[in-house]
Order: sequence, then structure tokens, then C-alpha cells
Amino acid sequence: MYHKGAIEGYPLQTYASALLFSPTGSLIRQLFQHEEPEAISIRPALSDEWSACLQTLEGHSSVVSSVAFSHDSTRLASASGDSTVKMWDASSGACLHTLEGHSRYVSSVAFSHDSTRLASASYDSTVKMWGASSGACLHTLEGHSDYVSSVAFSHDSTRLASASGDKTVKMWDASSGACLHTLEGHSSVVSSVAFSHDSTRLASASWDSTVKMWDASSGACLHTLEGHSDYVNSVAFSHDSTRLASASHDSTVKMWDASSGACLHTLEGHSDSVSSVAFSHDSTRLASASHDSTVKMWDASSGACLQTLKGHSDYVNSVAFSHDSTRLASASYDSTVKMWDASSGACLHTLEGHSRYVSSVAFSHDSTRLASASDDSTVKMWDTSSGACLQTLEGHSSVVSSVAFSHDSTRLASASYDSTVKMWDASSGVCLHTLDVGRTLHDLSFDLTGSRLYTEIGTIDIQSLETSSRMDLAEPARPMYLGTGFSSDGIWVQHAGNNMLWIPSEYRPSHSSVCGTMVGVGVGSGRVWICSVDL
Repeated sequence: MYHKGAIEGYPLQTYASALLFSPTGSLIRQLFQHEEPEAISIRPALSDEWSACLQTLEGHSSVVSSVAFSHDSTRLASASGDSTVKMWDASSGACLHTLEGHSRYVSSVAFSHDSTRLASASYDSTVKMWGASSGACLHTLEGHSDYVSSVAFSHDSTRLASASGDKTVKMWDASSGACLHTLEGHSSVVSSVAFSHDSTRLASASWDSTVKMWDASSGACLHTLEGHSDYVNSVAFSHDSTRLASASHDSTVKMWDASSGACLHTLEGHSDSVSSVAFSHDSTRLASASHDSTVKMWDASSGACLQTLKGHSDYVNSVAFSHDSTRLASASYDSTVKMWDASSGACLHTLEGHSRYVSSVAFSHDSTRLASASDDSTVKMWDTSSGACLQTLEGHSSVVSSVAFSHDSTRLASASYDSTVKMWDASSGVCLHTLDVGRTLHDLSFDLTGSRLYTEIGTIDIQSLETSSRMDLAEPARPMYLGTGFSSDGIWVQHAGNNMLWIPSEYRPSHSSVCGTMVGVGVGSGRVWICSVDL
């Protein structure tokens, strides 16, 4: 599973990257050591055993700020600083959709508990409601006067809460998008909100170092929980609604009694700010994400630390359990999403591929593909089962802001900062039409028949379009390289411009040096390794 991306994309790397980057004590390394390429060597020796990481999900072109599993455990959503949300197949790690429409950093995502809707919060001061299957934008909720930091659905899926830098919490009707209540009381930014699973209470975390508990029906404040010595970044209820966890900039996690407000445990162990907490759905475990680049798994009853999950090379912003409690997803500033086995801590998938921010994700309606739009001017199509990148669609000359599939899953529309909308054949990746819309569009969705495309400036009649010229997708000339070095994206060790060794995401250079036949690599995690290519 760890080398799935390399083997599927580059089968010949089975006896190069997959062997050289496998632990020295692993069965595959021992059985096939004689197949290792003689011309390529890595030193010092890598780890003895497999890490806990099952998969690393790559594709966003900027910071991944938040992750959430759908409640049927089939999908994972990720929010990014590239202004997009990506939808991933939770089993295969394939990217299903890239949701575009926000104009700034997307800070939080949450699925409704019936798994039909996805909400996203953004620094553009809005909340967007999306169809979880289609990726279509259903509502744009406006009313906050500053950035929106967090969103949460009530467990009966009837209400949505949003937390904002304007020091308020807003309660919305999840069907109509109408604002029901504005909750005031915090003296600083409200960073996170969470409903209890019986939908009777709402908790809010604030930079005023407190947590407030609210009555979800009346909006009355029930408790103010004090004890943290710095910003409170995140709150989460256990699924039996008896406990509340809070994560703080003071590097600790606190566990509270949800009825009385009493502090039950203070969990210490992280060496930097704790950005996010999440309970497993059986309420037995708590996961915490930290700026120390790790995820910790805690026993929810005793507060004991069960595991420390390592693999990200930068801040970890968010964690989420799958609803069967078997998987954990983490989002990081290293622009990747990692999927972990919640029992063993093994990494299942890493979703990557774009070279810059990912601005939007969208699932095809048959759930077999995910499209991602990026700041790198491309759209990528991913297989939702395997996590494999199927196609890279090129043709836009600027940031791609939004993507949407037709309901029969045969076409894909993409909007760009180049003021065009492109229509693609979803199977072949061929560009069918290019429309000059005269401005940047962020909201795209097809009608049920596929004959119309809905946008924020009007409805486009697709049926009457005349066939336009196909885009020239020829790549520009590539430079000639001599000796040993790296590909420009840092994914390959090259020799004379030829790809020799695919580098797993955990080993990719944050800093590097080249000397003759050797390359030296420094990784964000602190690891240093040297590779020699002697042909």
C-alpha cells in the first residue's frame, strides 16, 4: 500500500524506488534485495520497520487546513489554502472532486450526518453548502463580517453552526440556509464550534482561552470552561455526548465533563500548539493534531497516549476519524492528506500531484472519479478507489478556480482566472469547448439533463454550443540536464534528464545539494539521506 502510487504510475520503479525506500527489515526488502539496482544506492540505511503511515494523499497546492470523513465512511473531504476543497475516496485515496468557489483560504469542512451535504468555511467570510455526491454548490451563506474559521452540522443534519473572526457564532437552517441565531459572548476570535451528538448543545472555542457551552435550541450560554493558558483552537464532543475535548496553543488537550463542565484530564505530550482534536465514533479514542508535525492517539477514558503518528513534514492542521472508527485522516501544511489505519497507525494513502494550491475538488456522480482544480493552471482526474491520477487536463493559462461534473458523469466543466470555462470529456480528457465568460467564475454546477451550466453570473446553454477548436495540449520543450539531479517537482532523482528513482512523499527534499553522481537530501521531518547514481 505504501508504494502503491509509485508502482501503479511507474511499474519499473517496483525494483528501484519500492525496494530502496522499503525498511531494511521488511519482508519485501529481504526477499528481493538481489533485485536492487546496482547503479543506485541510498545511505544511511533507512528505517528498520514500516512507519504507521498507510497512504499520503497529495494534490493540494497549498496548506491543507482541515479534513473530515463522510459519516458513511466512503469519502474524505480536505480544505486547503489554495481556496479549494477536495473530495477523496476513503478506500483507495483517489481524488473524486475538486470544489471551487471560495475566493480565499478554506479553513474548515464538515459533512452532514446523513452524508448528503458538505459545508466549507472560508476566509472570504462565507460558508458554502455543497452536494456531497455532485459537488454542486447549493448555498452560499453570507452574514459574518470577518473570516469564518469553523463549521459543524448538528447530528440530526437540520442545523449548521459557523464560527468567525467577528467573535460570533451563527446558527443556520441546513436546508434553506437561513440564519437562525447569532451567539455573542466571546471577547476574541471564535476558532471552532461543535455540536453534541444528541444535538442539544453547542461548544465554541475562542482565542480568549475559554470554551463556551450553549443550548442549541435557545442559544443560551450554559457554561464557560476556563483552564487553558493560551488560544483554544478546536473542540470536539465524544459521540456519546458525555465528554468534550479542547485543543490549545498551550500545547495541551483538555477533557471536560459535558454536563458539569468539570475538567477531567489534561493531556500533555505535544511540543507545539495543538490545532485539532477528534473522537473516534466508538468514543474510545481521541486523536490530536499538532504543529509539532505529529498526530497523537489517546485513550479517551484514561487520557493515556496510545500512539504518536509521524510522517508529515510540516504542521498538522486537522484530524478526522472515519465513521467505522477504522481510519484516521490528517491534513498538513506540507500540502498532503494522509490516511492512517486507526488501530495500527500505518499510513494507507497520500494524495498528491498538483504543484501548487488545490482550489477545488468535485466527485463524479457515480463516485468513481474525483477532479481537482489547482493554482498550477491544471485539472487532475483521480480514480476514487485506487487514488491513482488518471489524467492531467491542461489548457487554462491561469489559476483554475472551480470544477463540476455533469450528473451523468460524462463531462467536466472547469472555470479559471483566465476568464474562460472549459468543457472536458470526462473519459478521454479532451477539451470539447472553451467559453470566454469575461471574468473569473467560482460556482459551477450542471442541471440534471446536462444541457445547462449554472454559474454565479447566469445559466449557460450548453446544448446550443457550437463545437469550438480543440486546445493544443503540446508540452513546452524540456531543458537538457547533465549528470545526477532532481526533477523540477522534486519527485524524481534523475540522471542526464532521465527519471531514475521515484521519491516517496516522506523523503522528498525541502533542501538538497548535488555533487557529481551524488545528491544530498534534507527532509522537513529532520531526515537526511544521500543517493548515488553511478552509471
